[in-house]
Amino acid sequence: MKIQRRKFLAQSALGLGGVLLGPPWLGRAETTAKSFDPFARVPLGKTKLNFSRVVLGTGAHGWERASNQTRLGKDKFEALIRDSFDRGVKAFDLADLYGTHPYVIPALKGIARDRFQVITKIWWNKGGIPEPERPDADVCVERFLRELKTDYLDLVLLHCVTSAKWPEELRRQMDILSKLKDQGKIRALGVSCHSLAALEAAAVEPWVESVHTRINPYGMSMDGPPEKVVPVLKKIHAAGKGVVGMKIMGEGRLRNDDEKRDASVKFALQLGCVDVLNVGCESIAEVDDLAVRVRKVEQKLAA
Repeated sequence: MKIQRRKFLAQSALGLGGVLLGPPWLGRAETTAKSFDPFARVPLGKTKLNFSRVVLGTGAHGWERASNQTRLGKDKFEALIRDSFDRGVKAFDLADLYGTHPYVIPALKGIARDRFQVITKIWWNKGGIPEPERPDADVCVERFLRELKTDYLDLVLLHCVTSAKWPEELRRQMDILSKLKDQGKIRALGVSCHSLAALEAAAVEPWVESVHTRINPYGMSMDGPPEKVVPVLKKIHAAGKGVVGMKIMGEGRLRNDDEKRDASVKFALQLGCVDVLNVGCESIAEVDDLAVRVRKVEQKLAA
């Protein structure tokens, strides 16, 4: 495994911040085009959603309806949301687990609802939120709508699926969410995956319209090593499903390593199968820093 890992890093040259050399799982040969725009609106798979390329995550070390973002305090967190929007971030990644629903609308007061997108997630596992009960998805969604003071949610996910059989185990909730989508209360549906088996199941499950996946070139907080995860992401993307990359900065462990942060952003963007980057920035300076790193990366066009 160590030999394979060294071979992978040598092929990609990402550990040194080098140019992608094109291991077989990366796809066809490419030619350089223009640089990436961090705030461009990009389609999320075959959904009707267009997210800003950079999405503001709000769940850094999120648990029990608190996160590093909520721990900033109401004023600082709401300022972060509004300043991010003013920069060009138009999509915000929330979750019941993070407790971040109540902050968005006050922060974006006066902004038309159709000018930003809300992603949120239903927590169905044991623990994680104060209540022991796990009501059906319709009950959760109605509460989310009240907390967010909105008529619809742009993207709703089943949060943190790990089982290879999650489509069977959560089918009742999936069916309820589909009905809510038919009613116009949800625009798109998906999952956030926390195991390779769950990711592989998401690739072939027709219900899934978008997948939150952990991706960086170092295998930090991921579902497996990059050489195993990337082919699954390419399969998901080829099926027309949206791909939202998370843990781009290794769950914050790359915060103080400029070279690896650049390499990680470059890796995710140049894969060709990650639509947007969901990063849990904790200050507007981090949003600005991420935007600079995105702009450094050149888009690739198939030769």
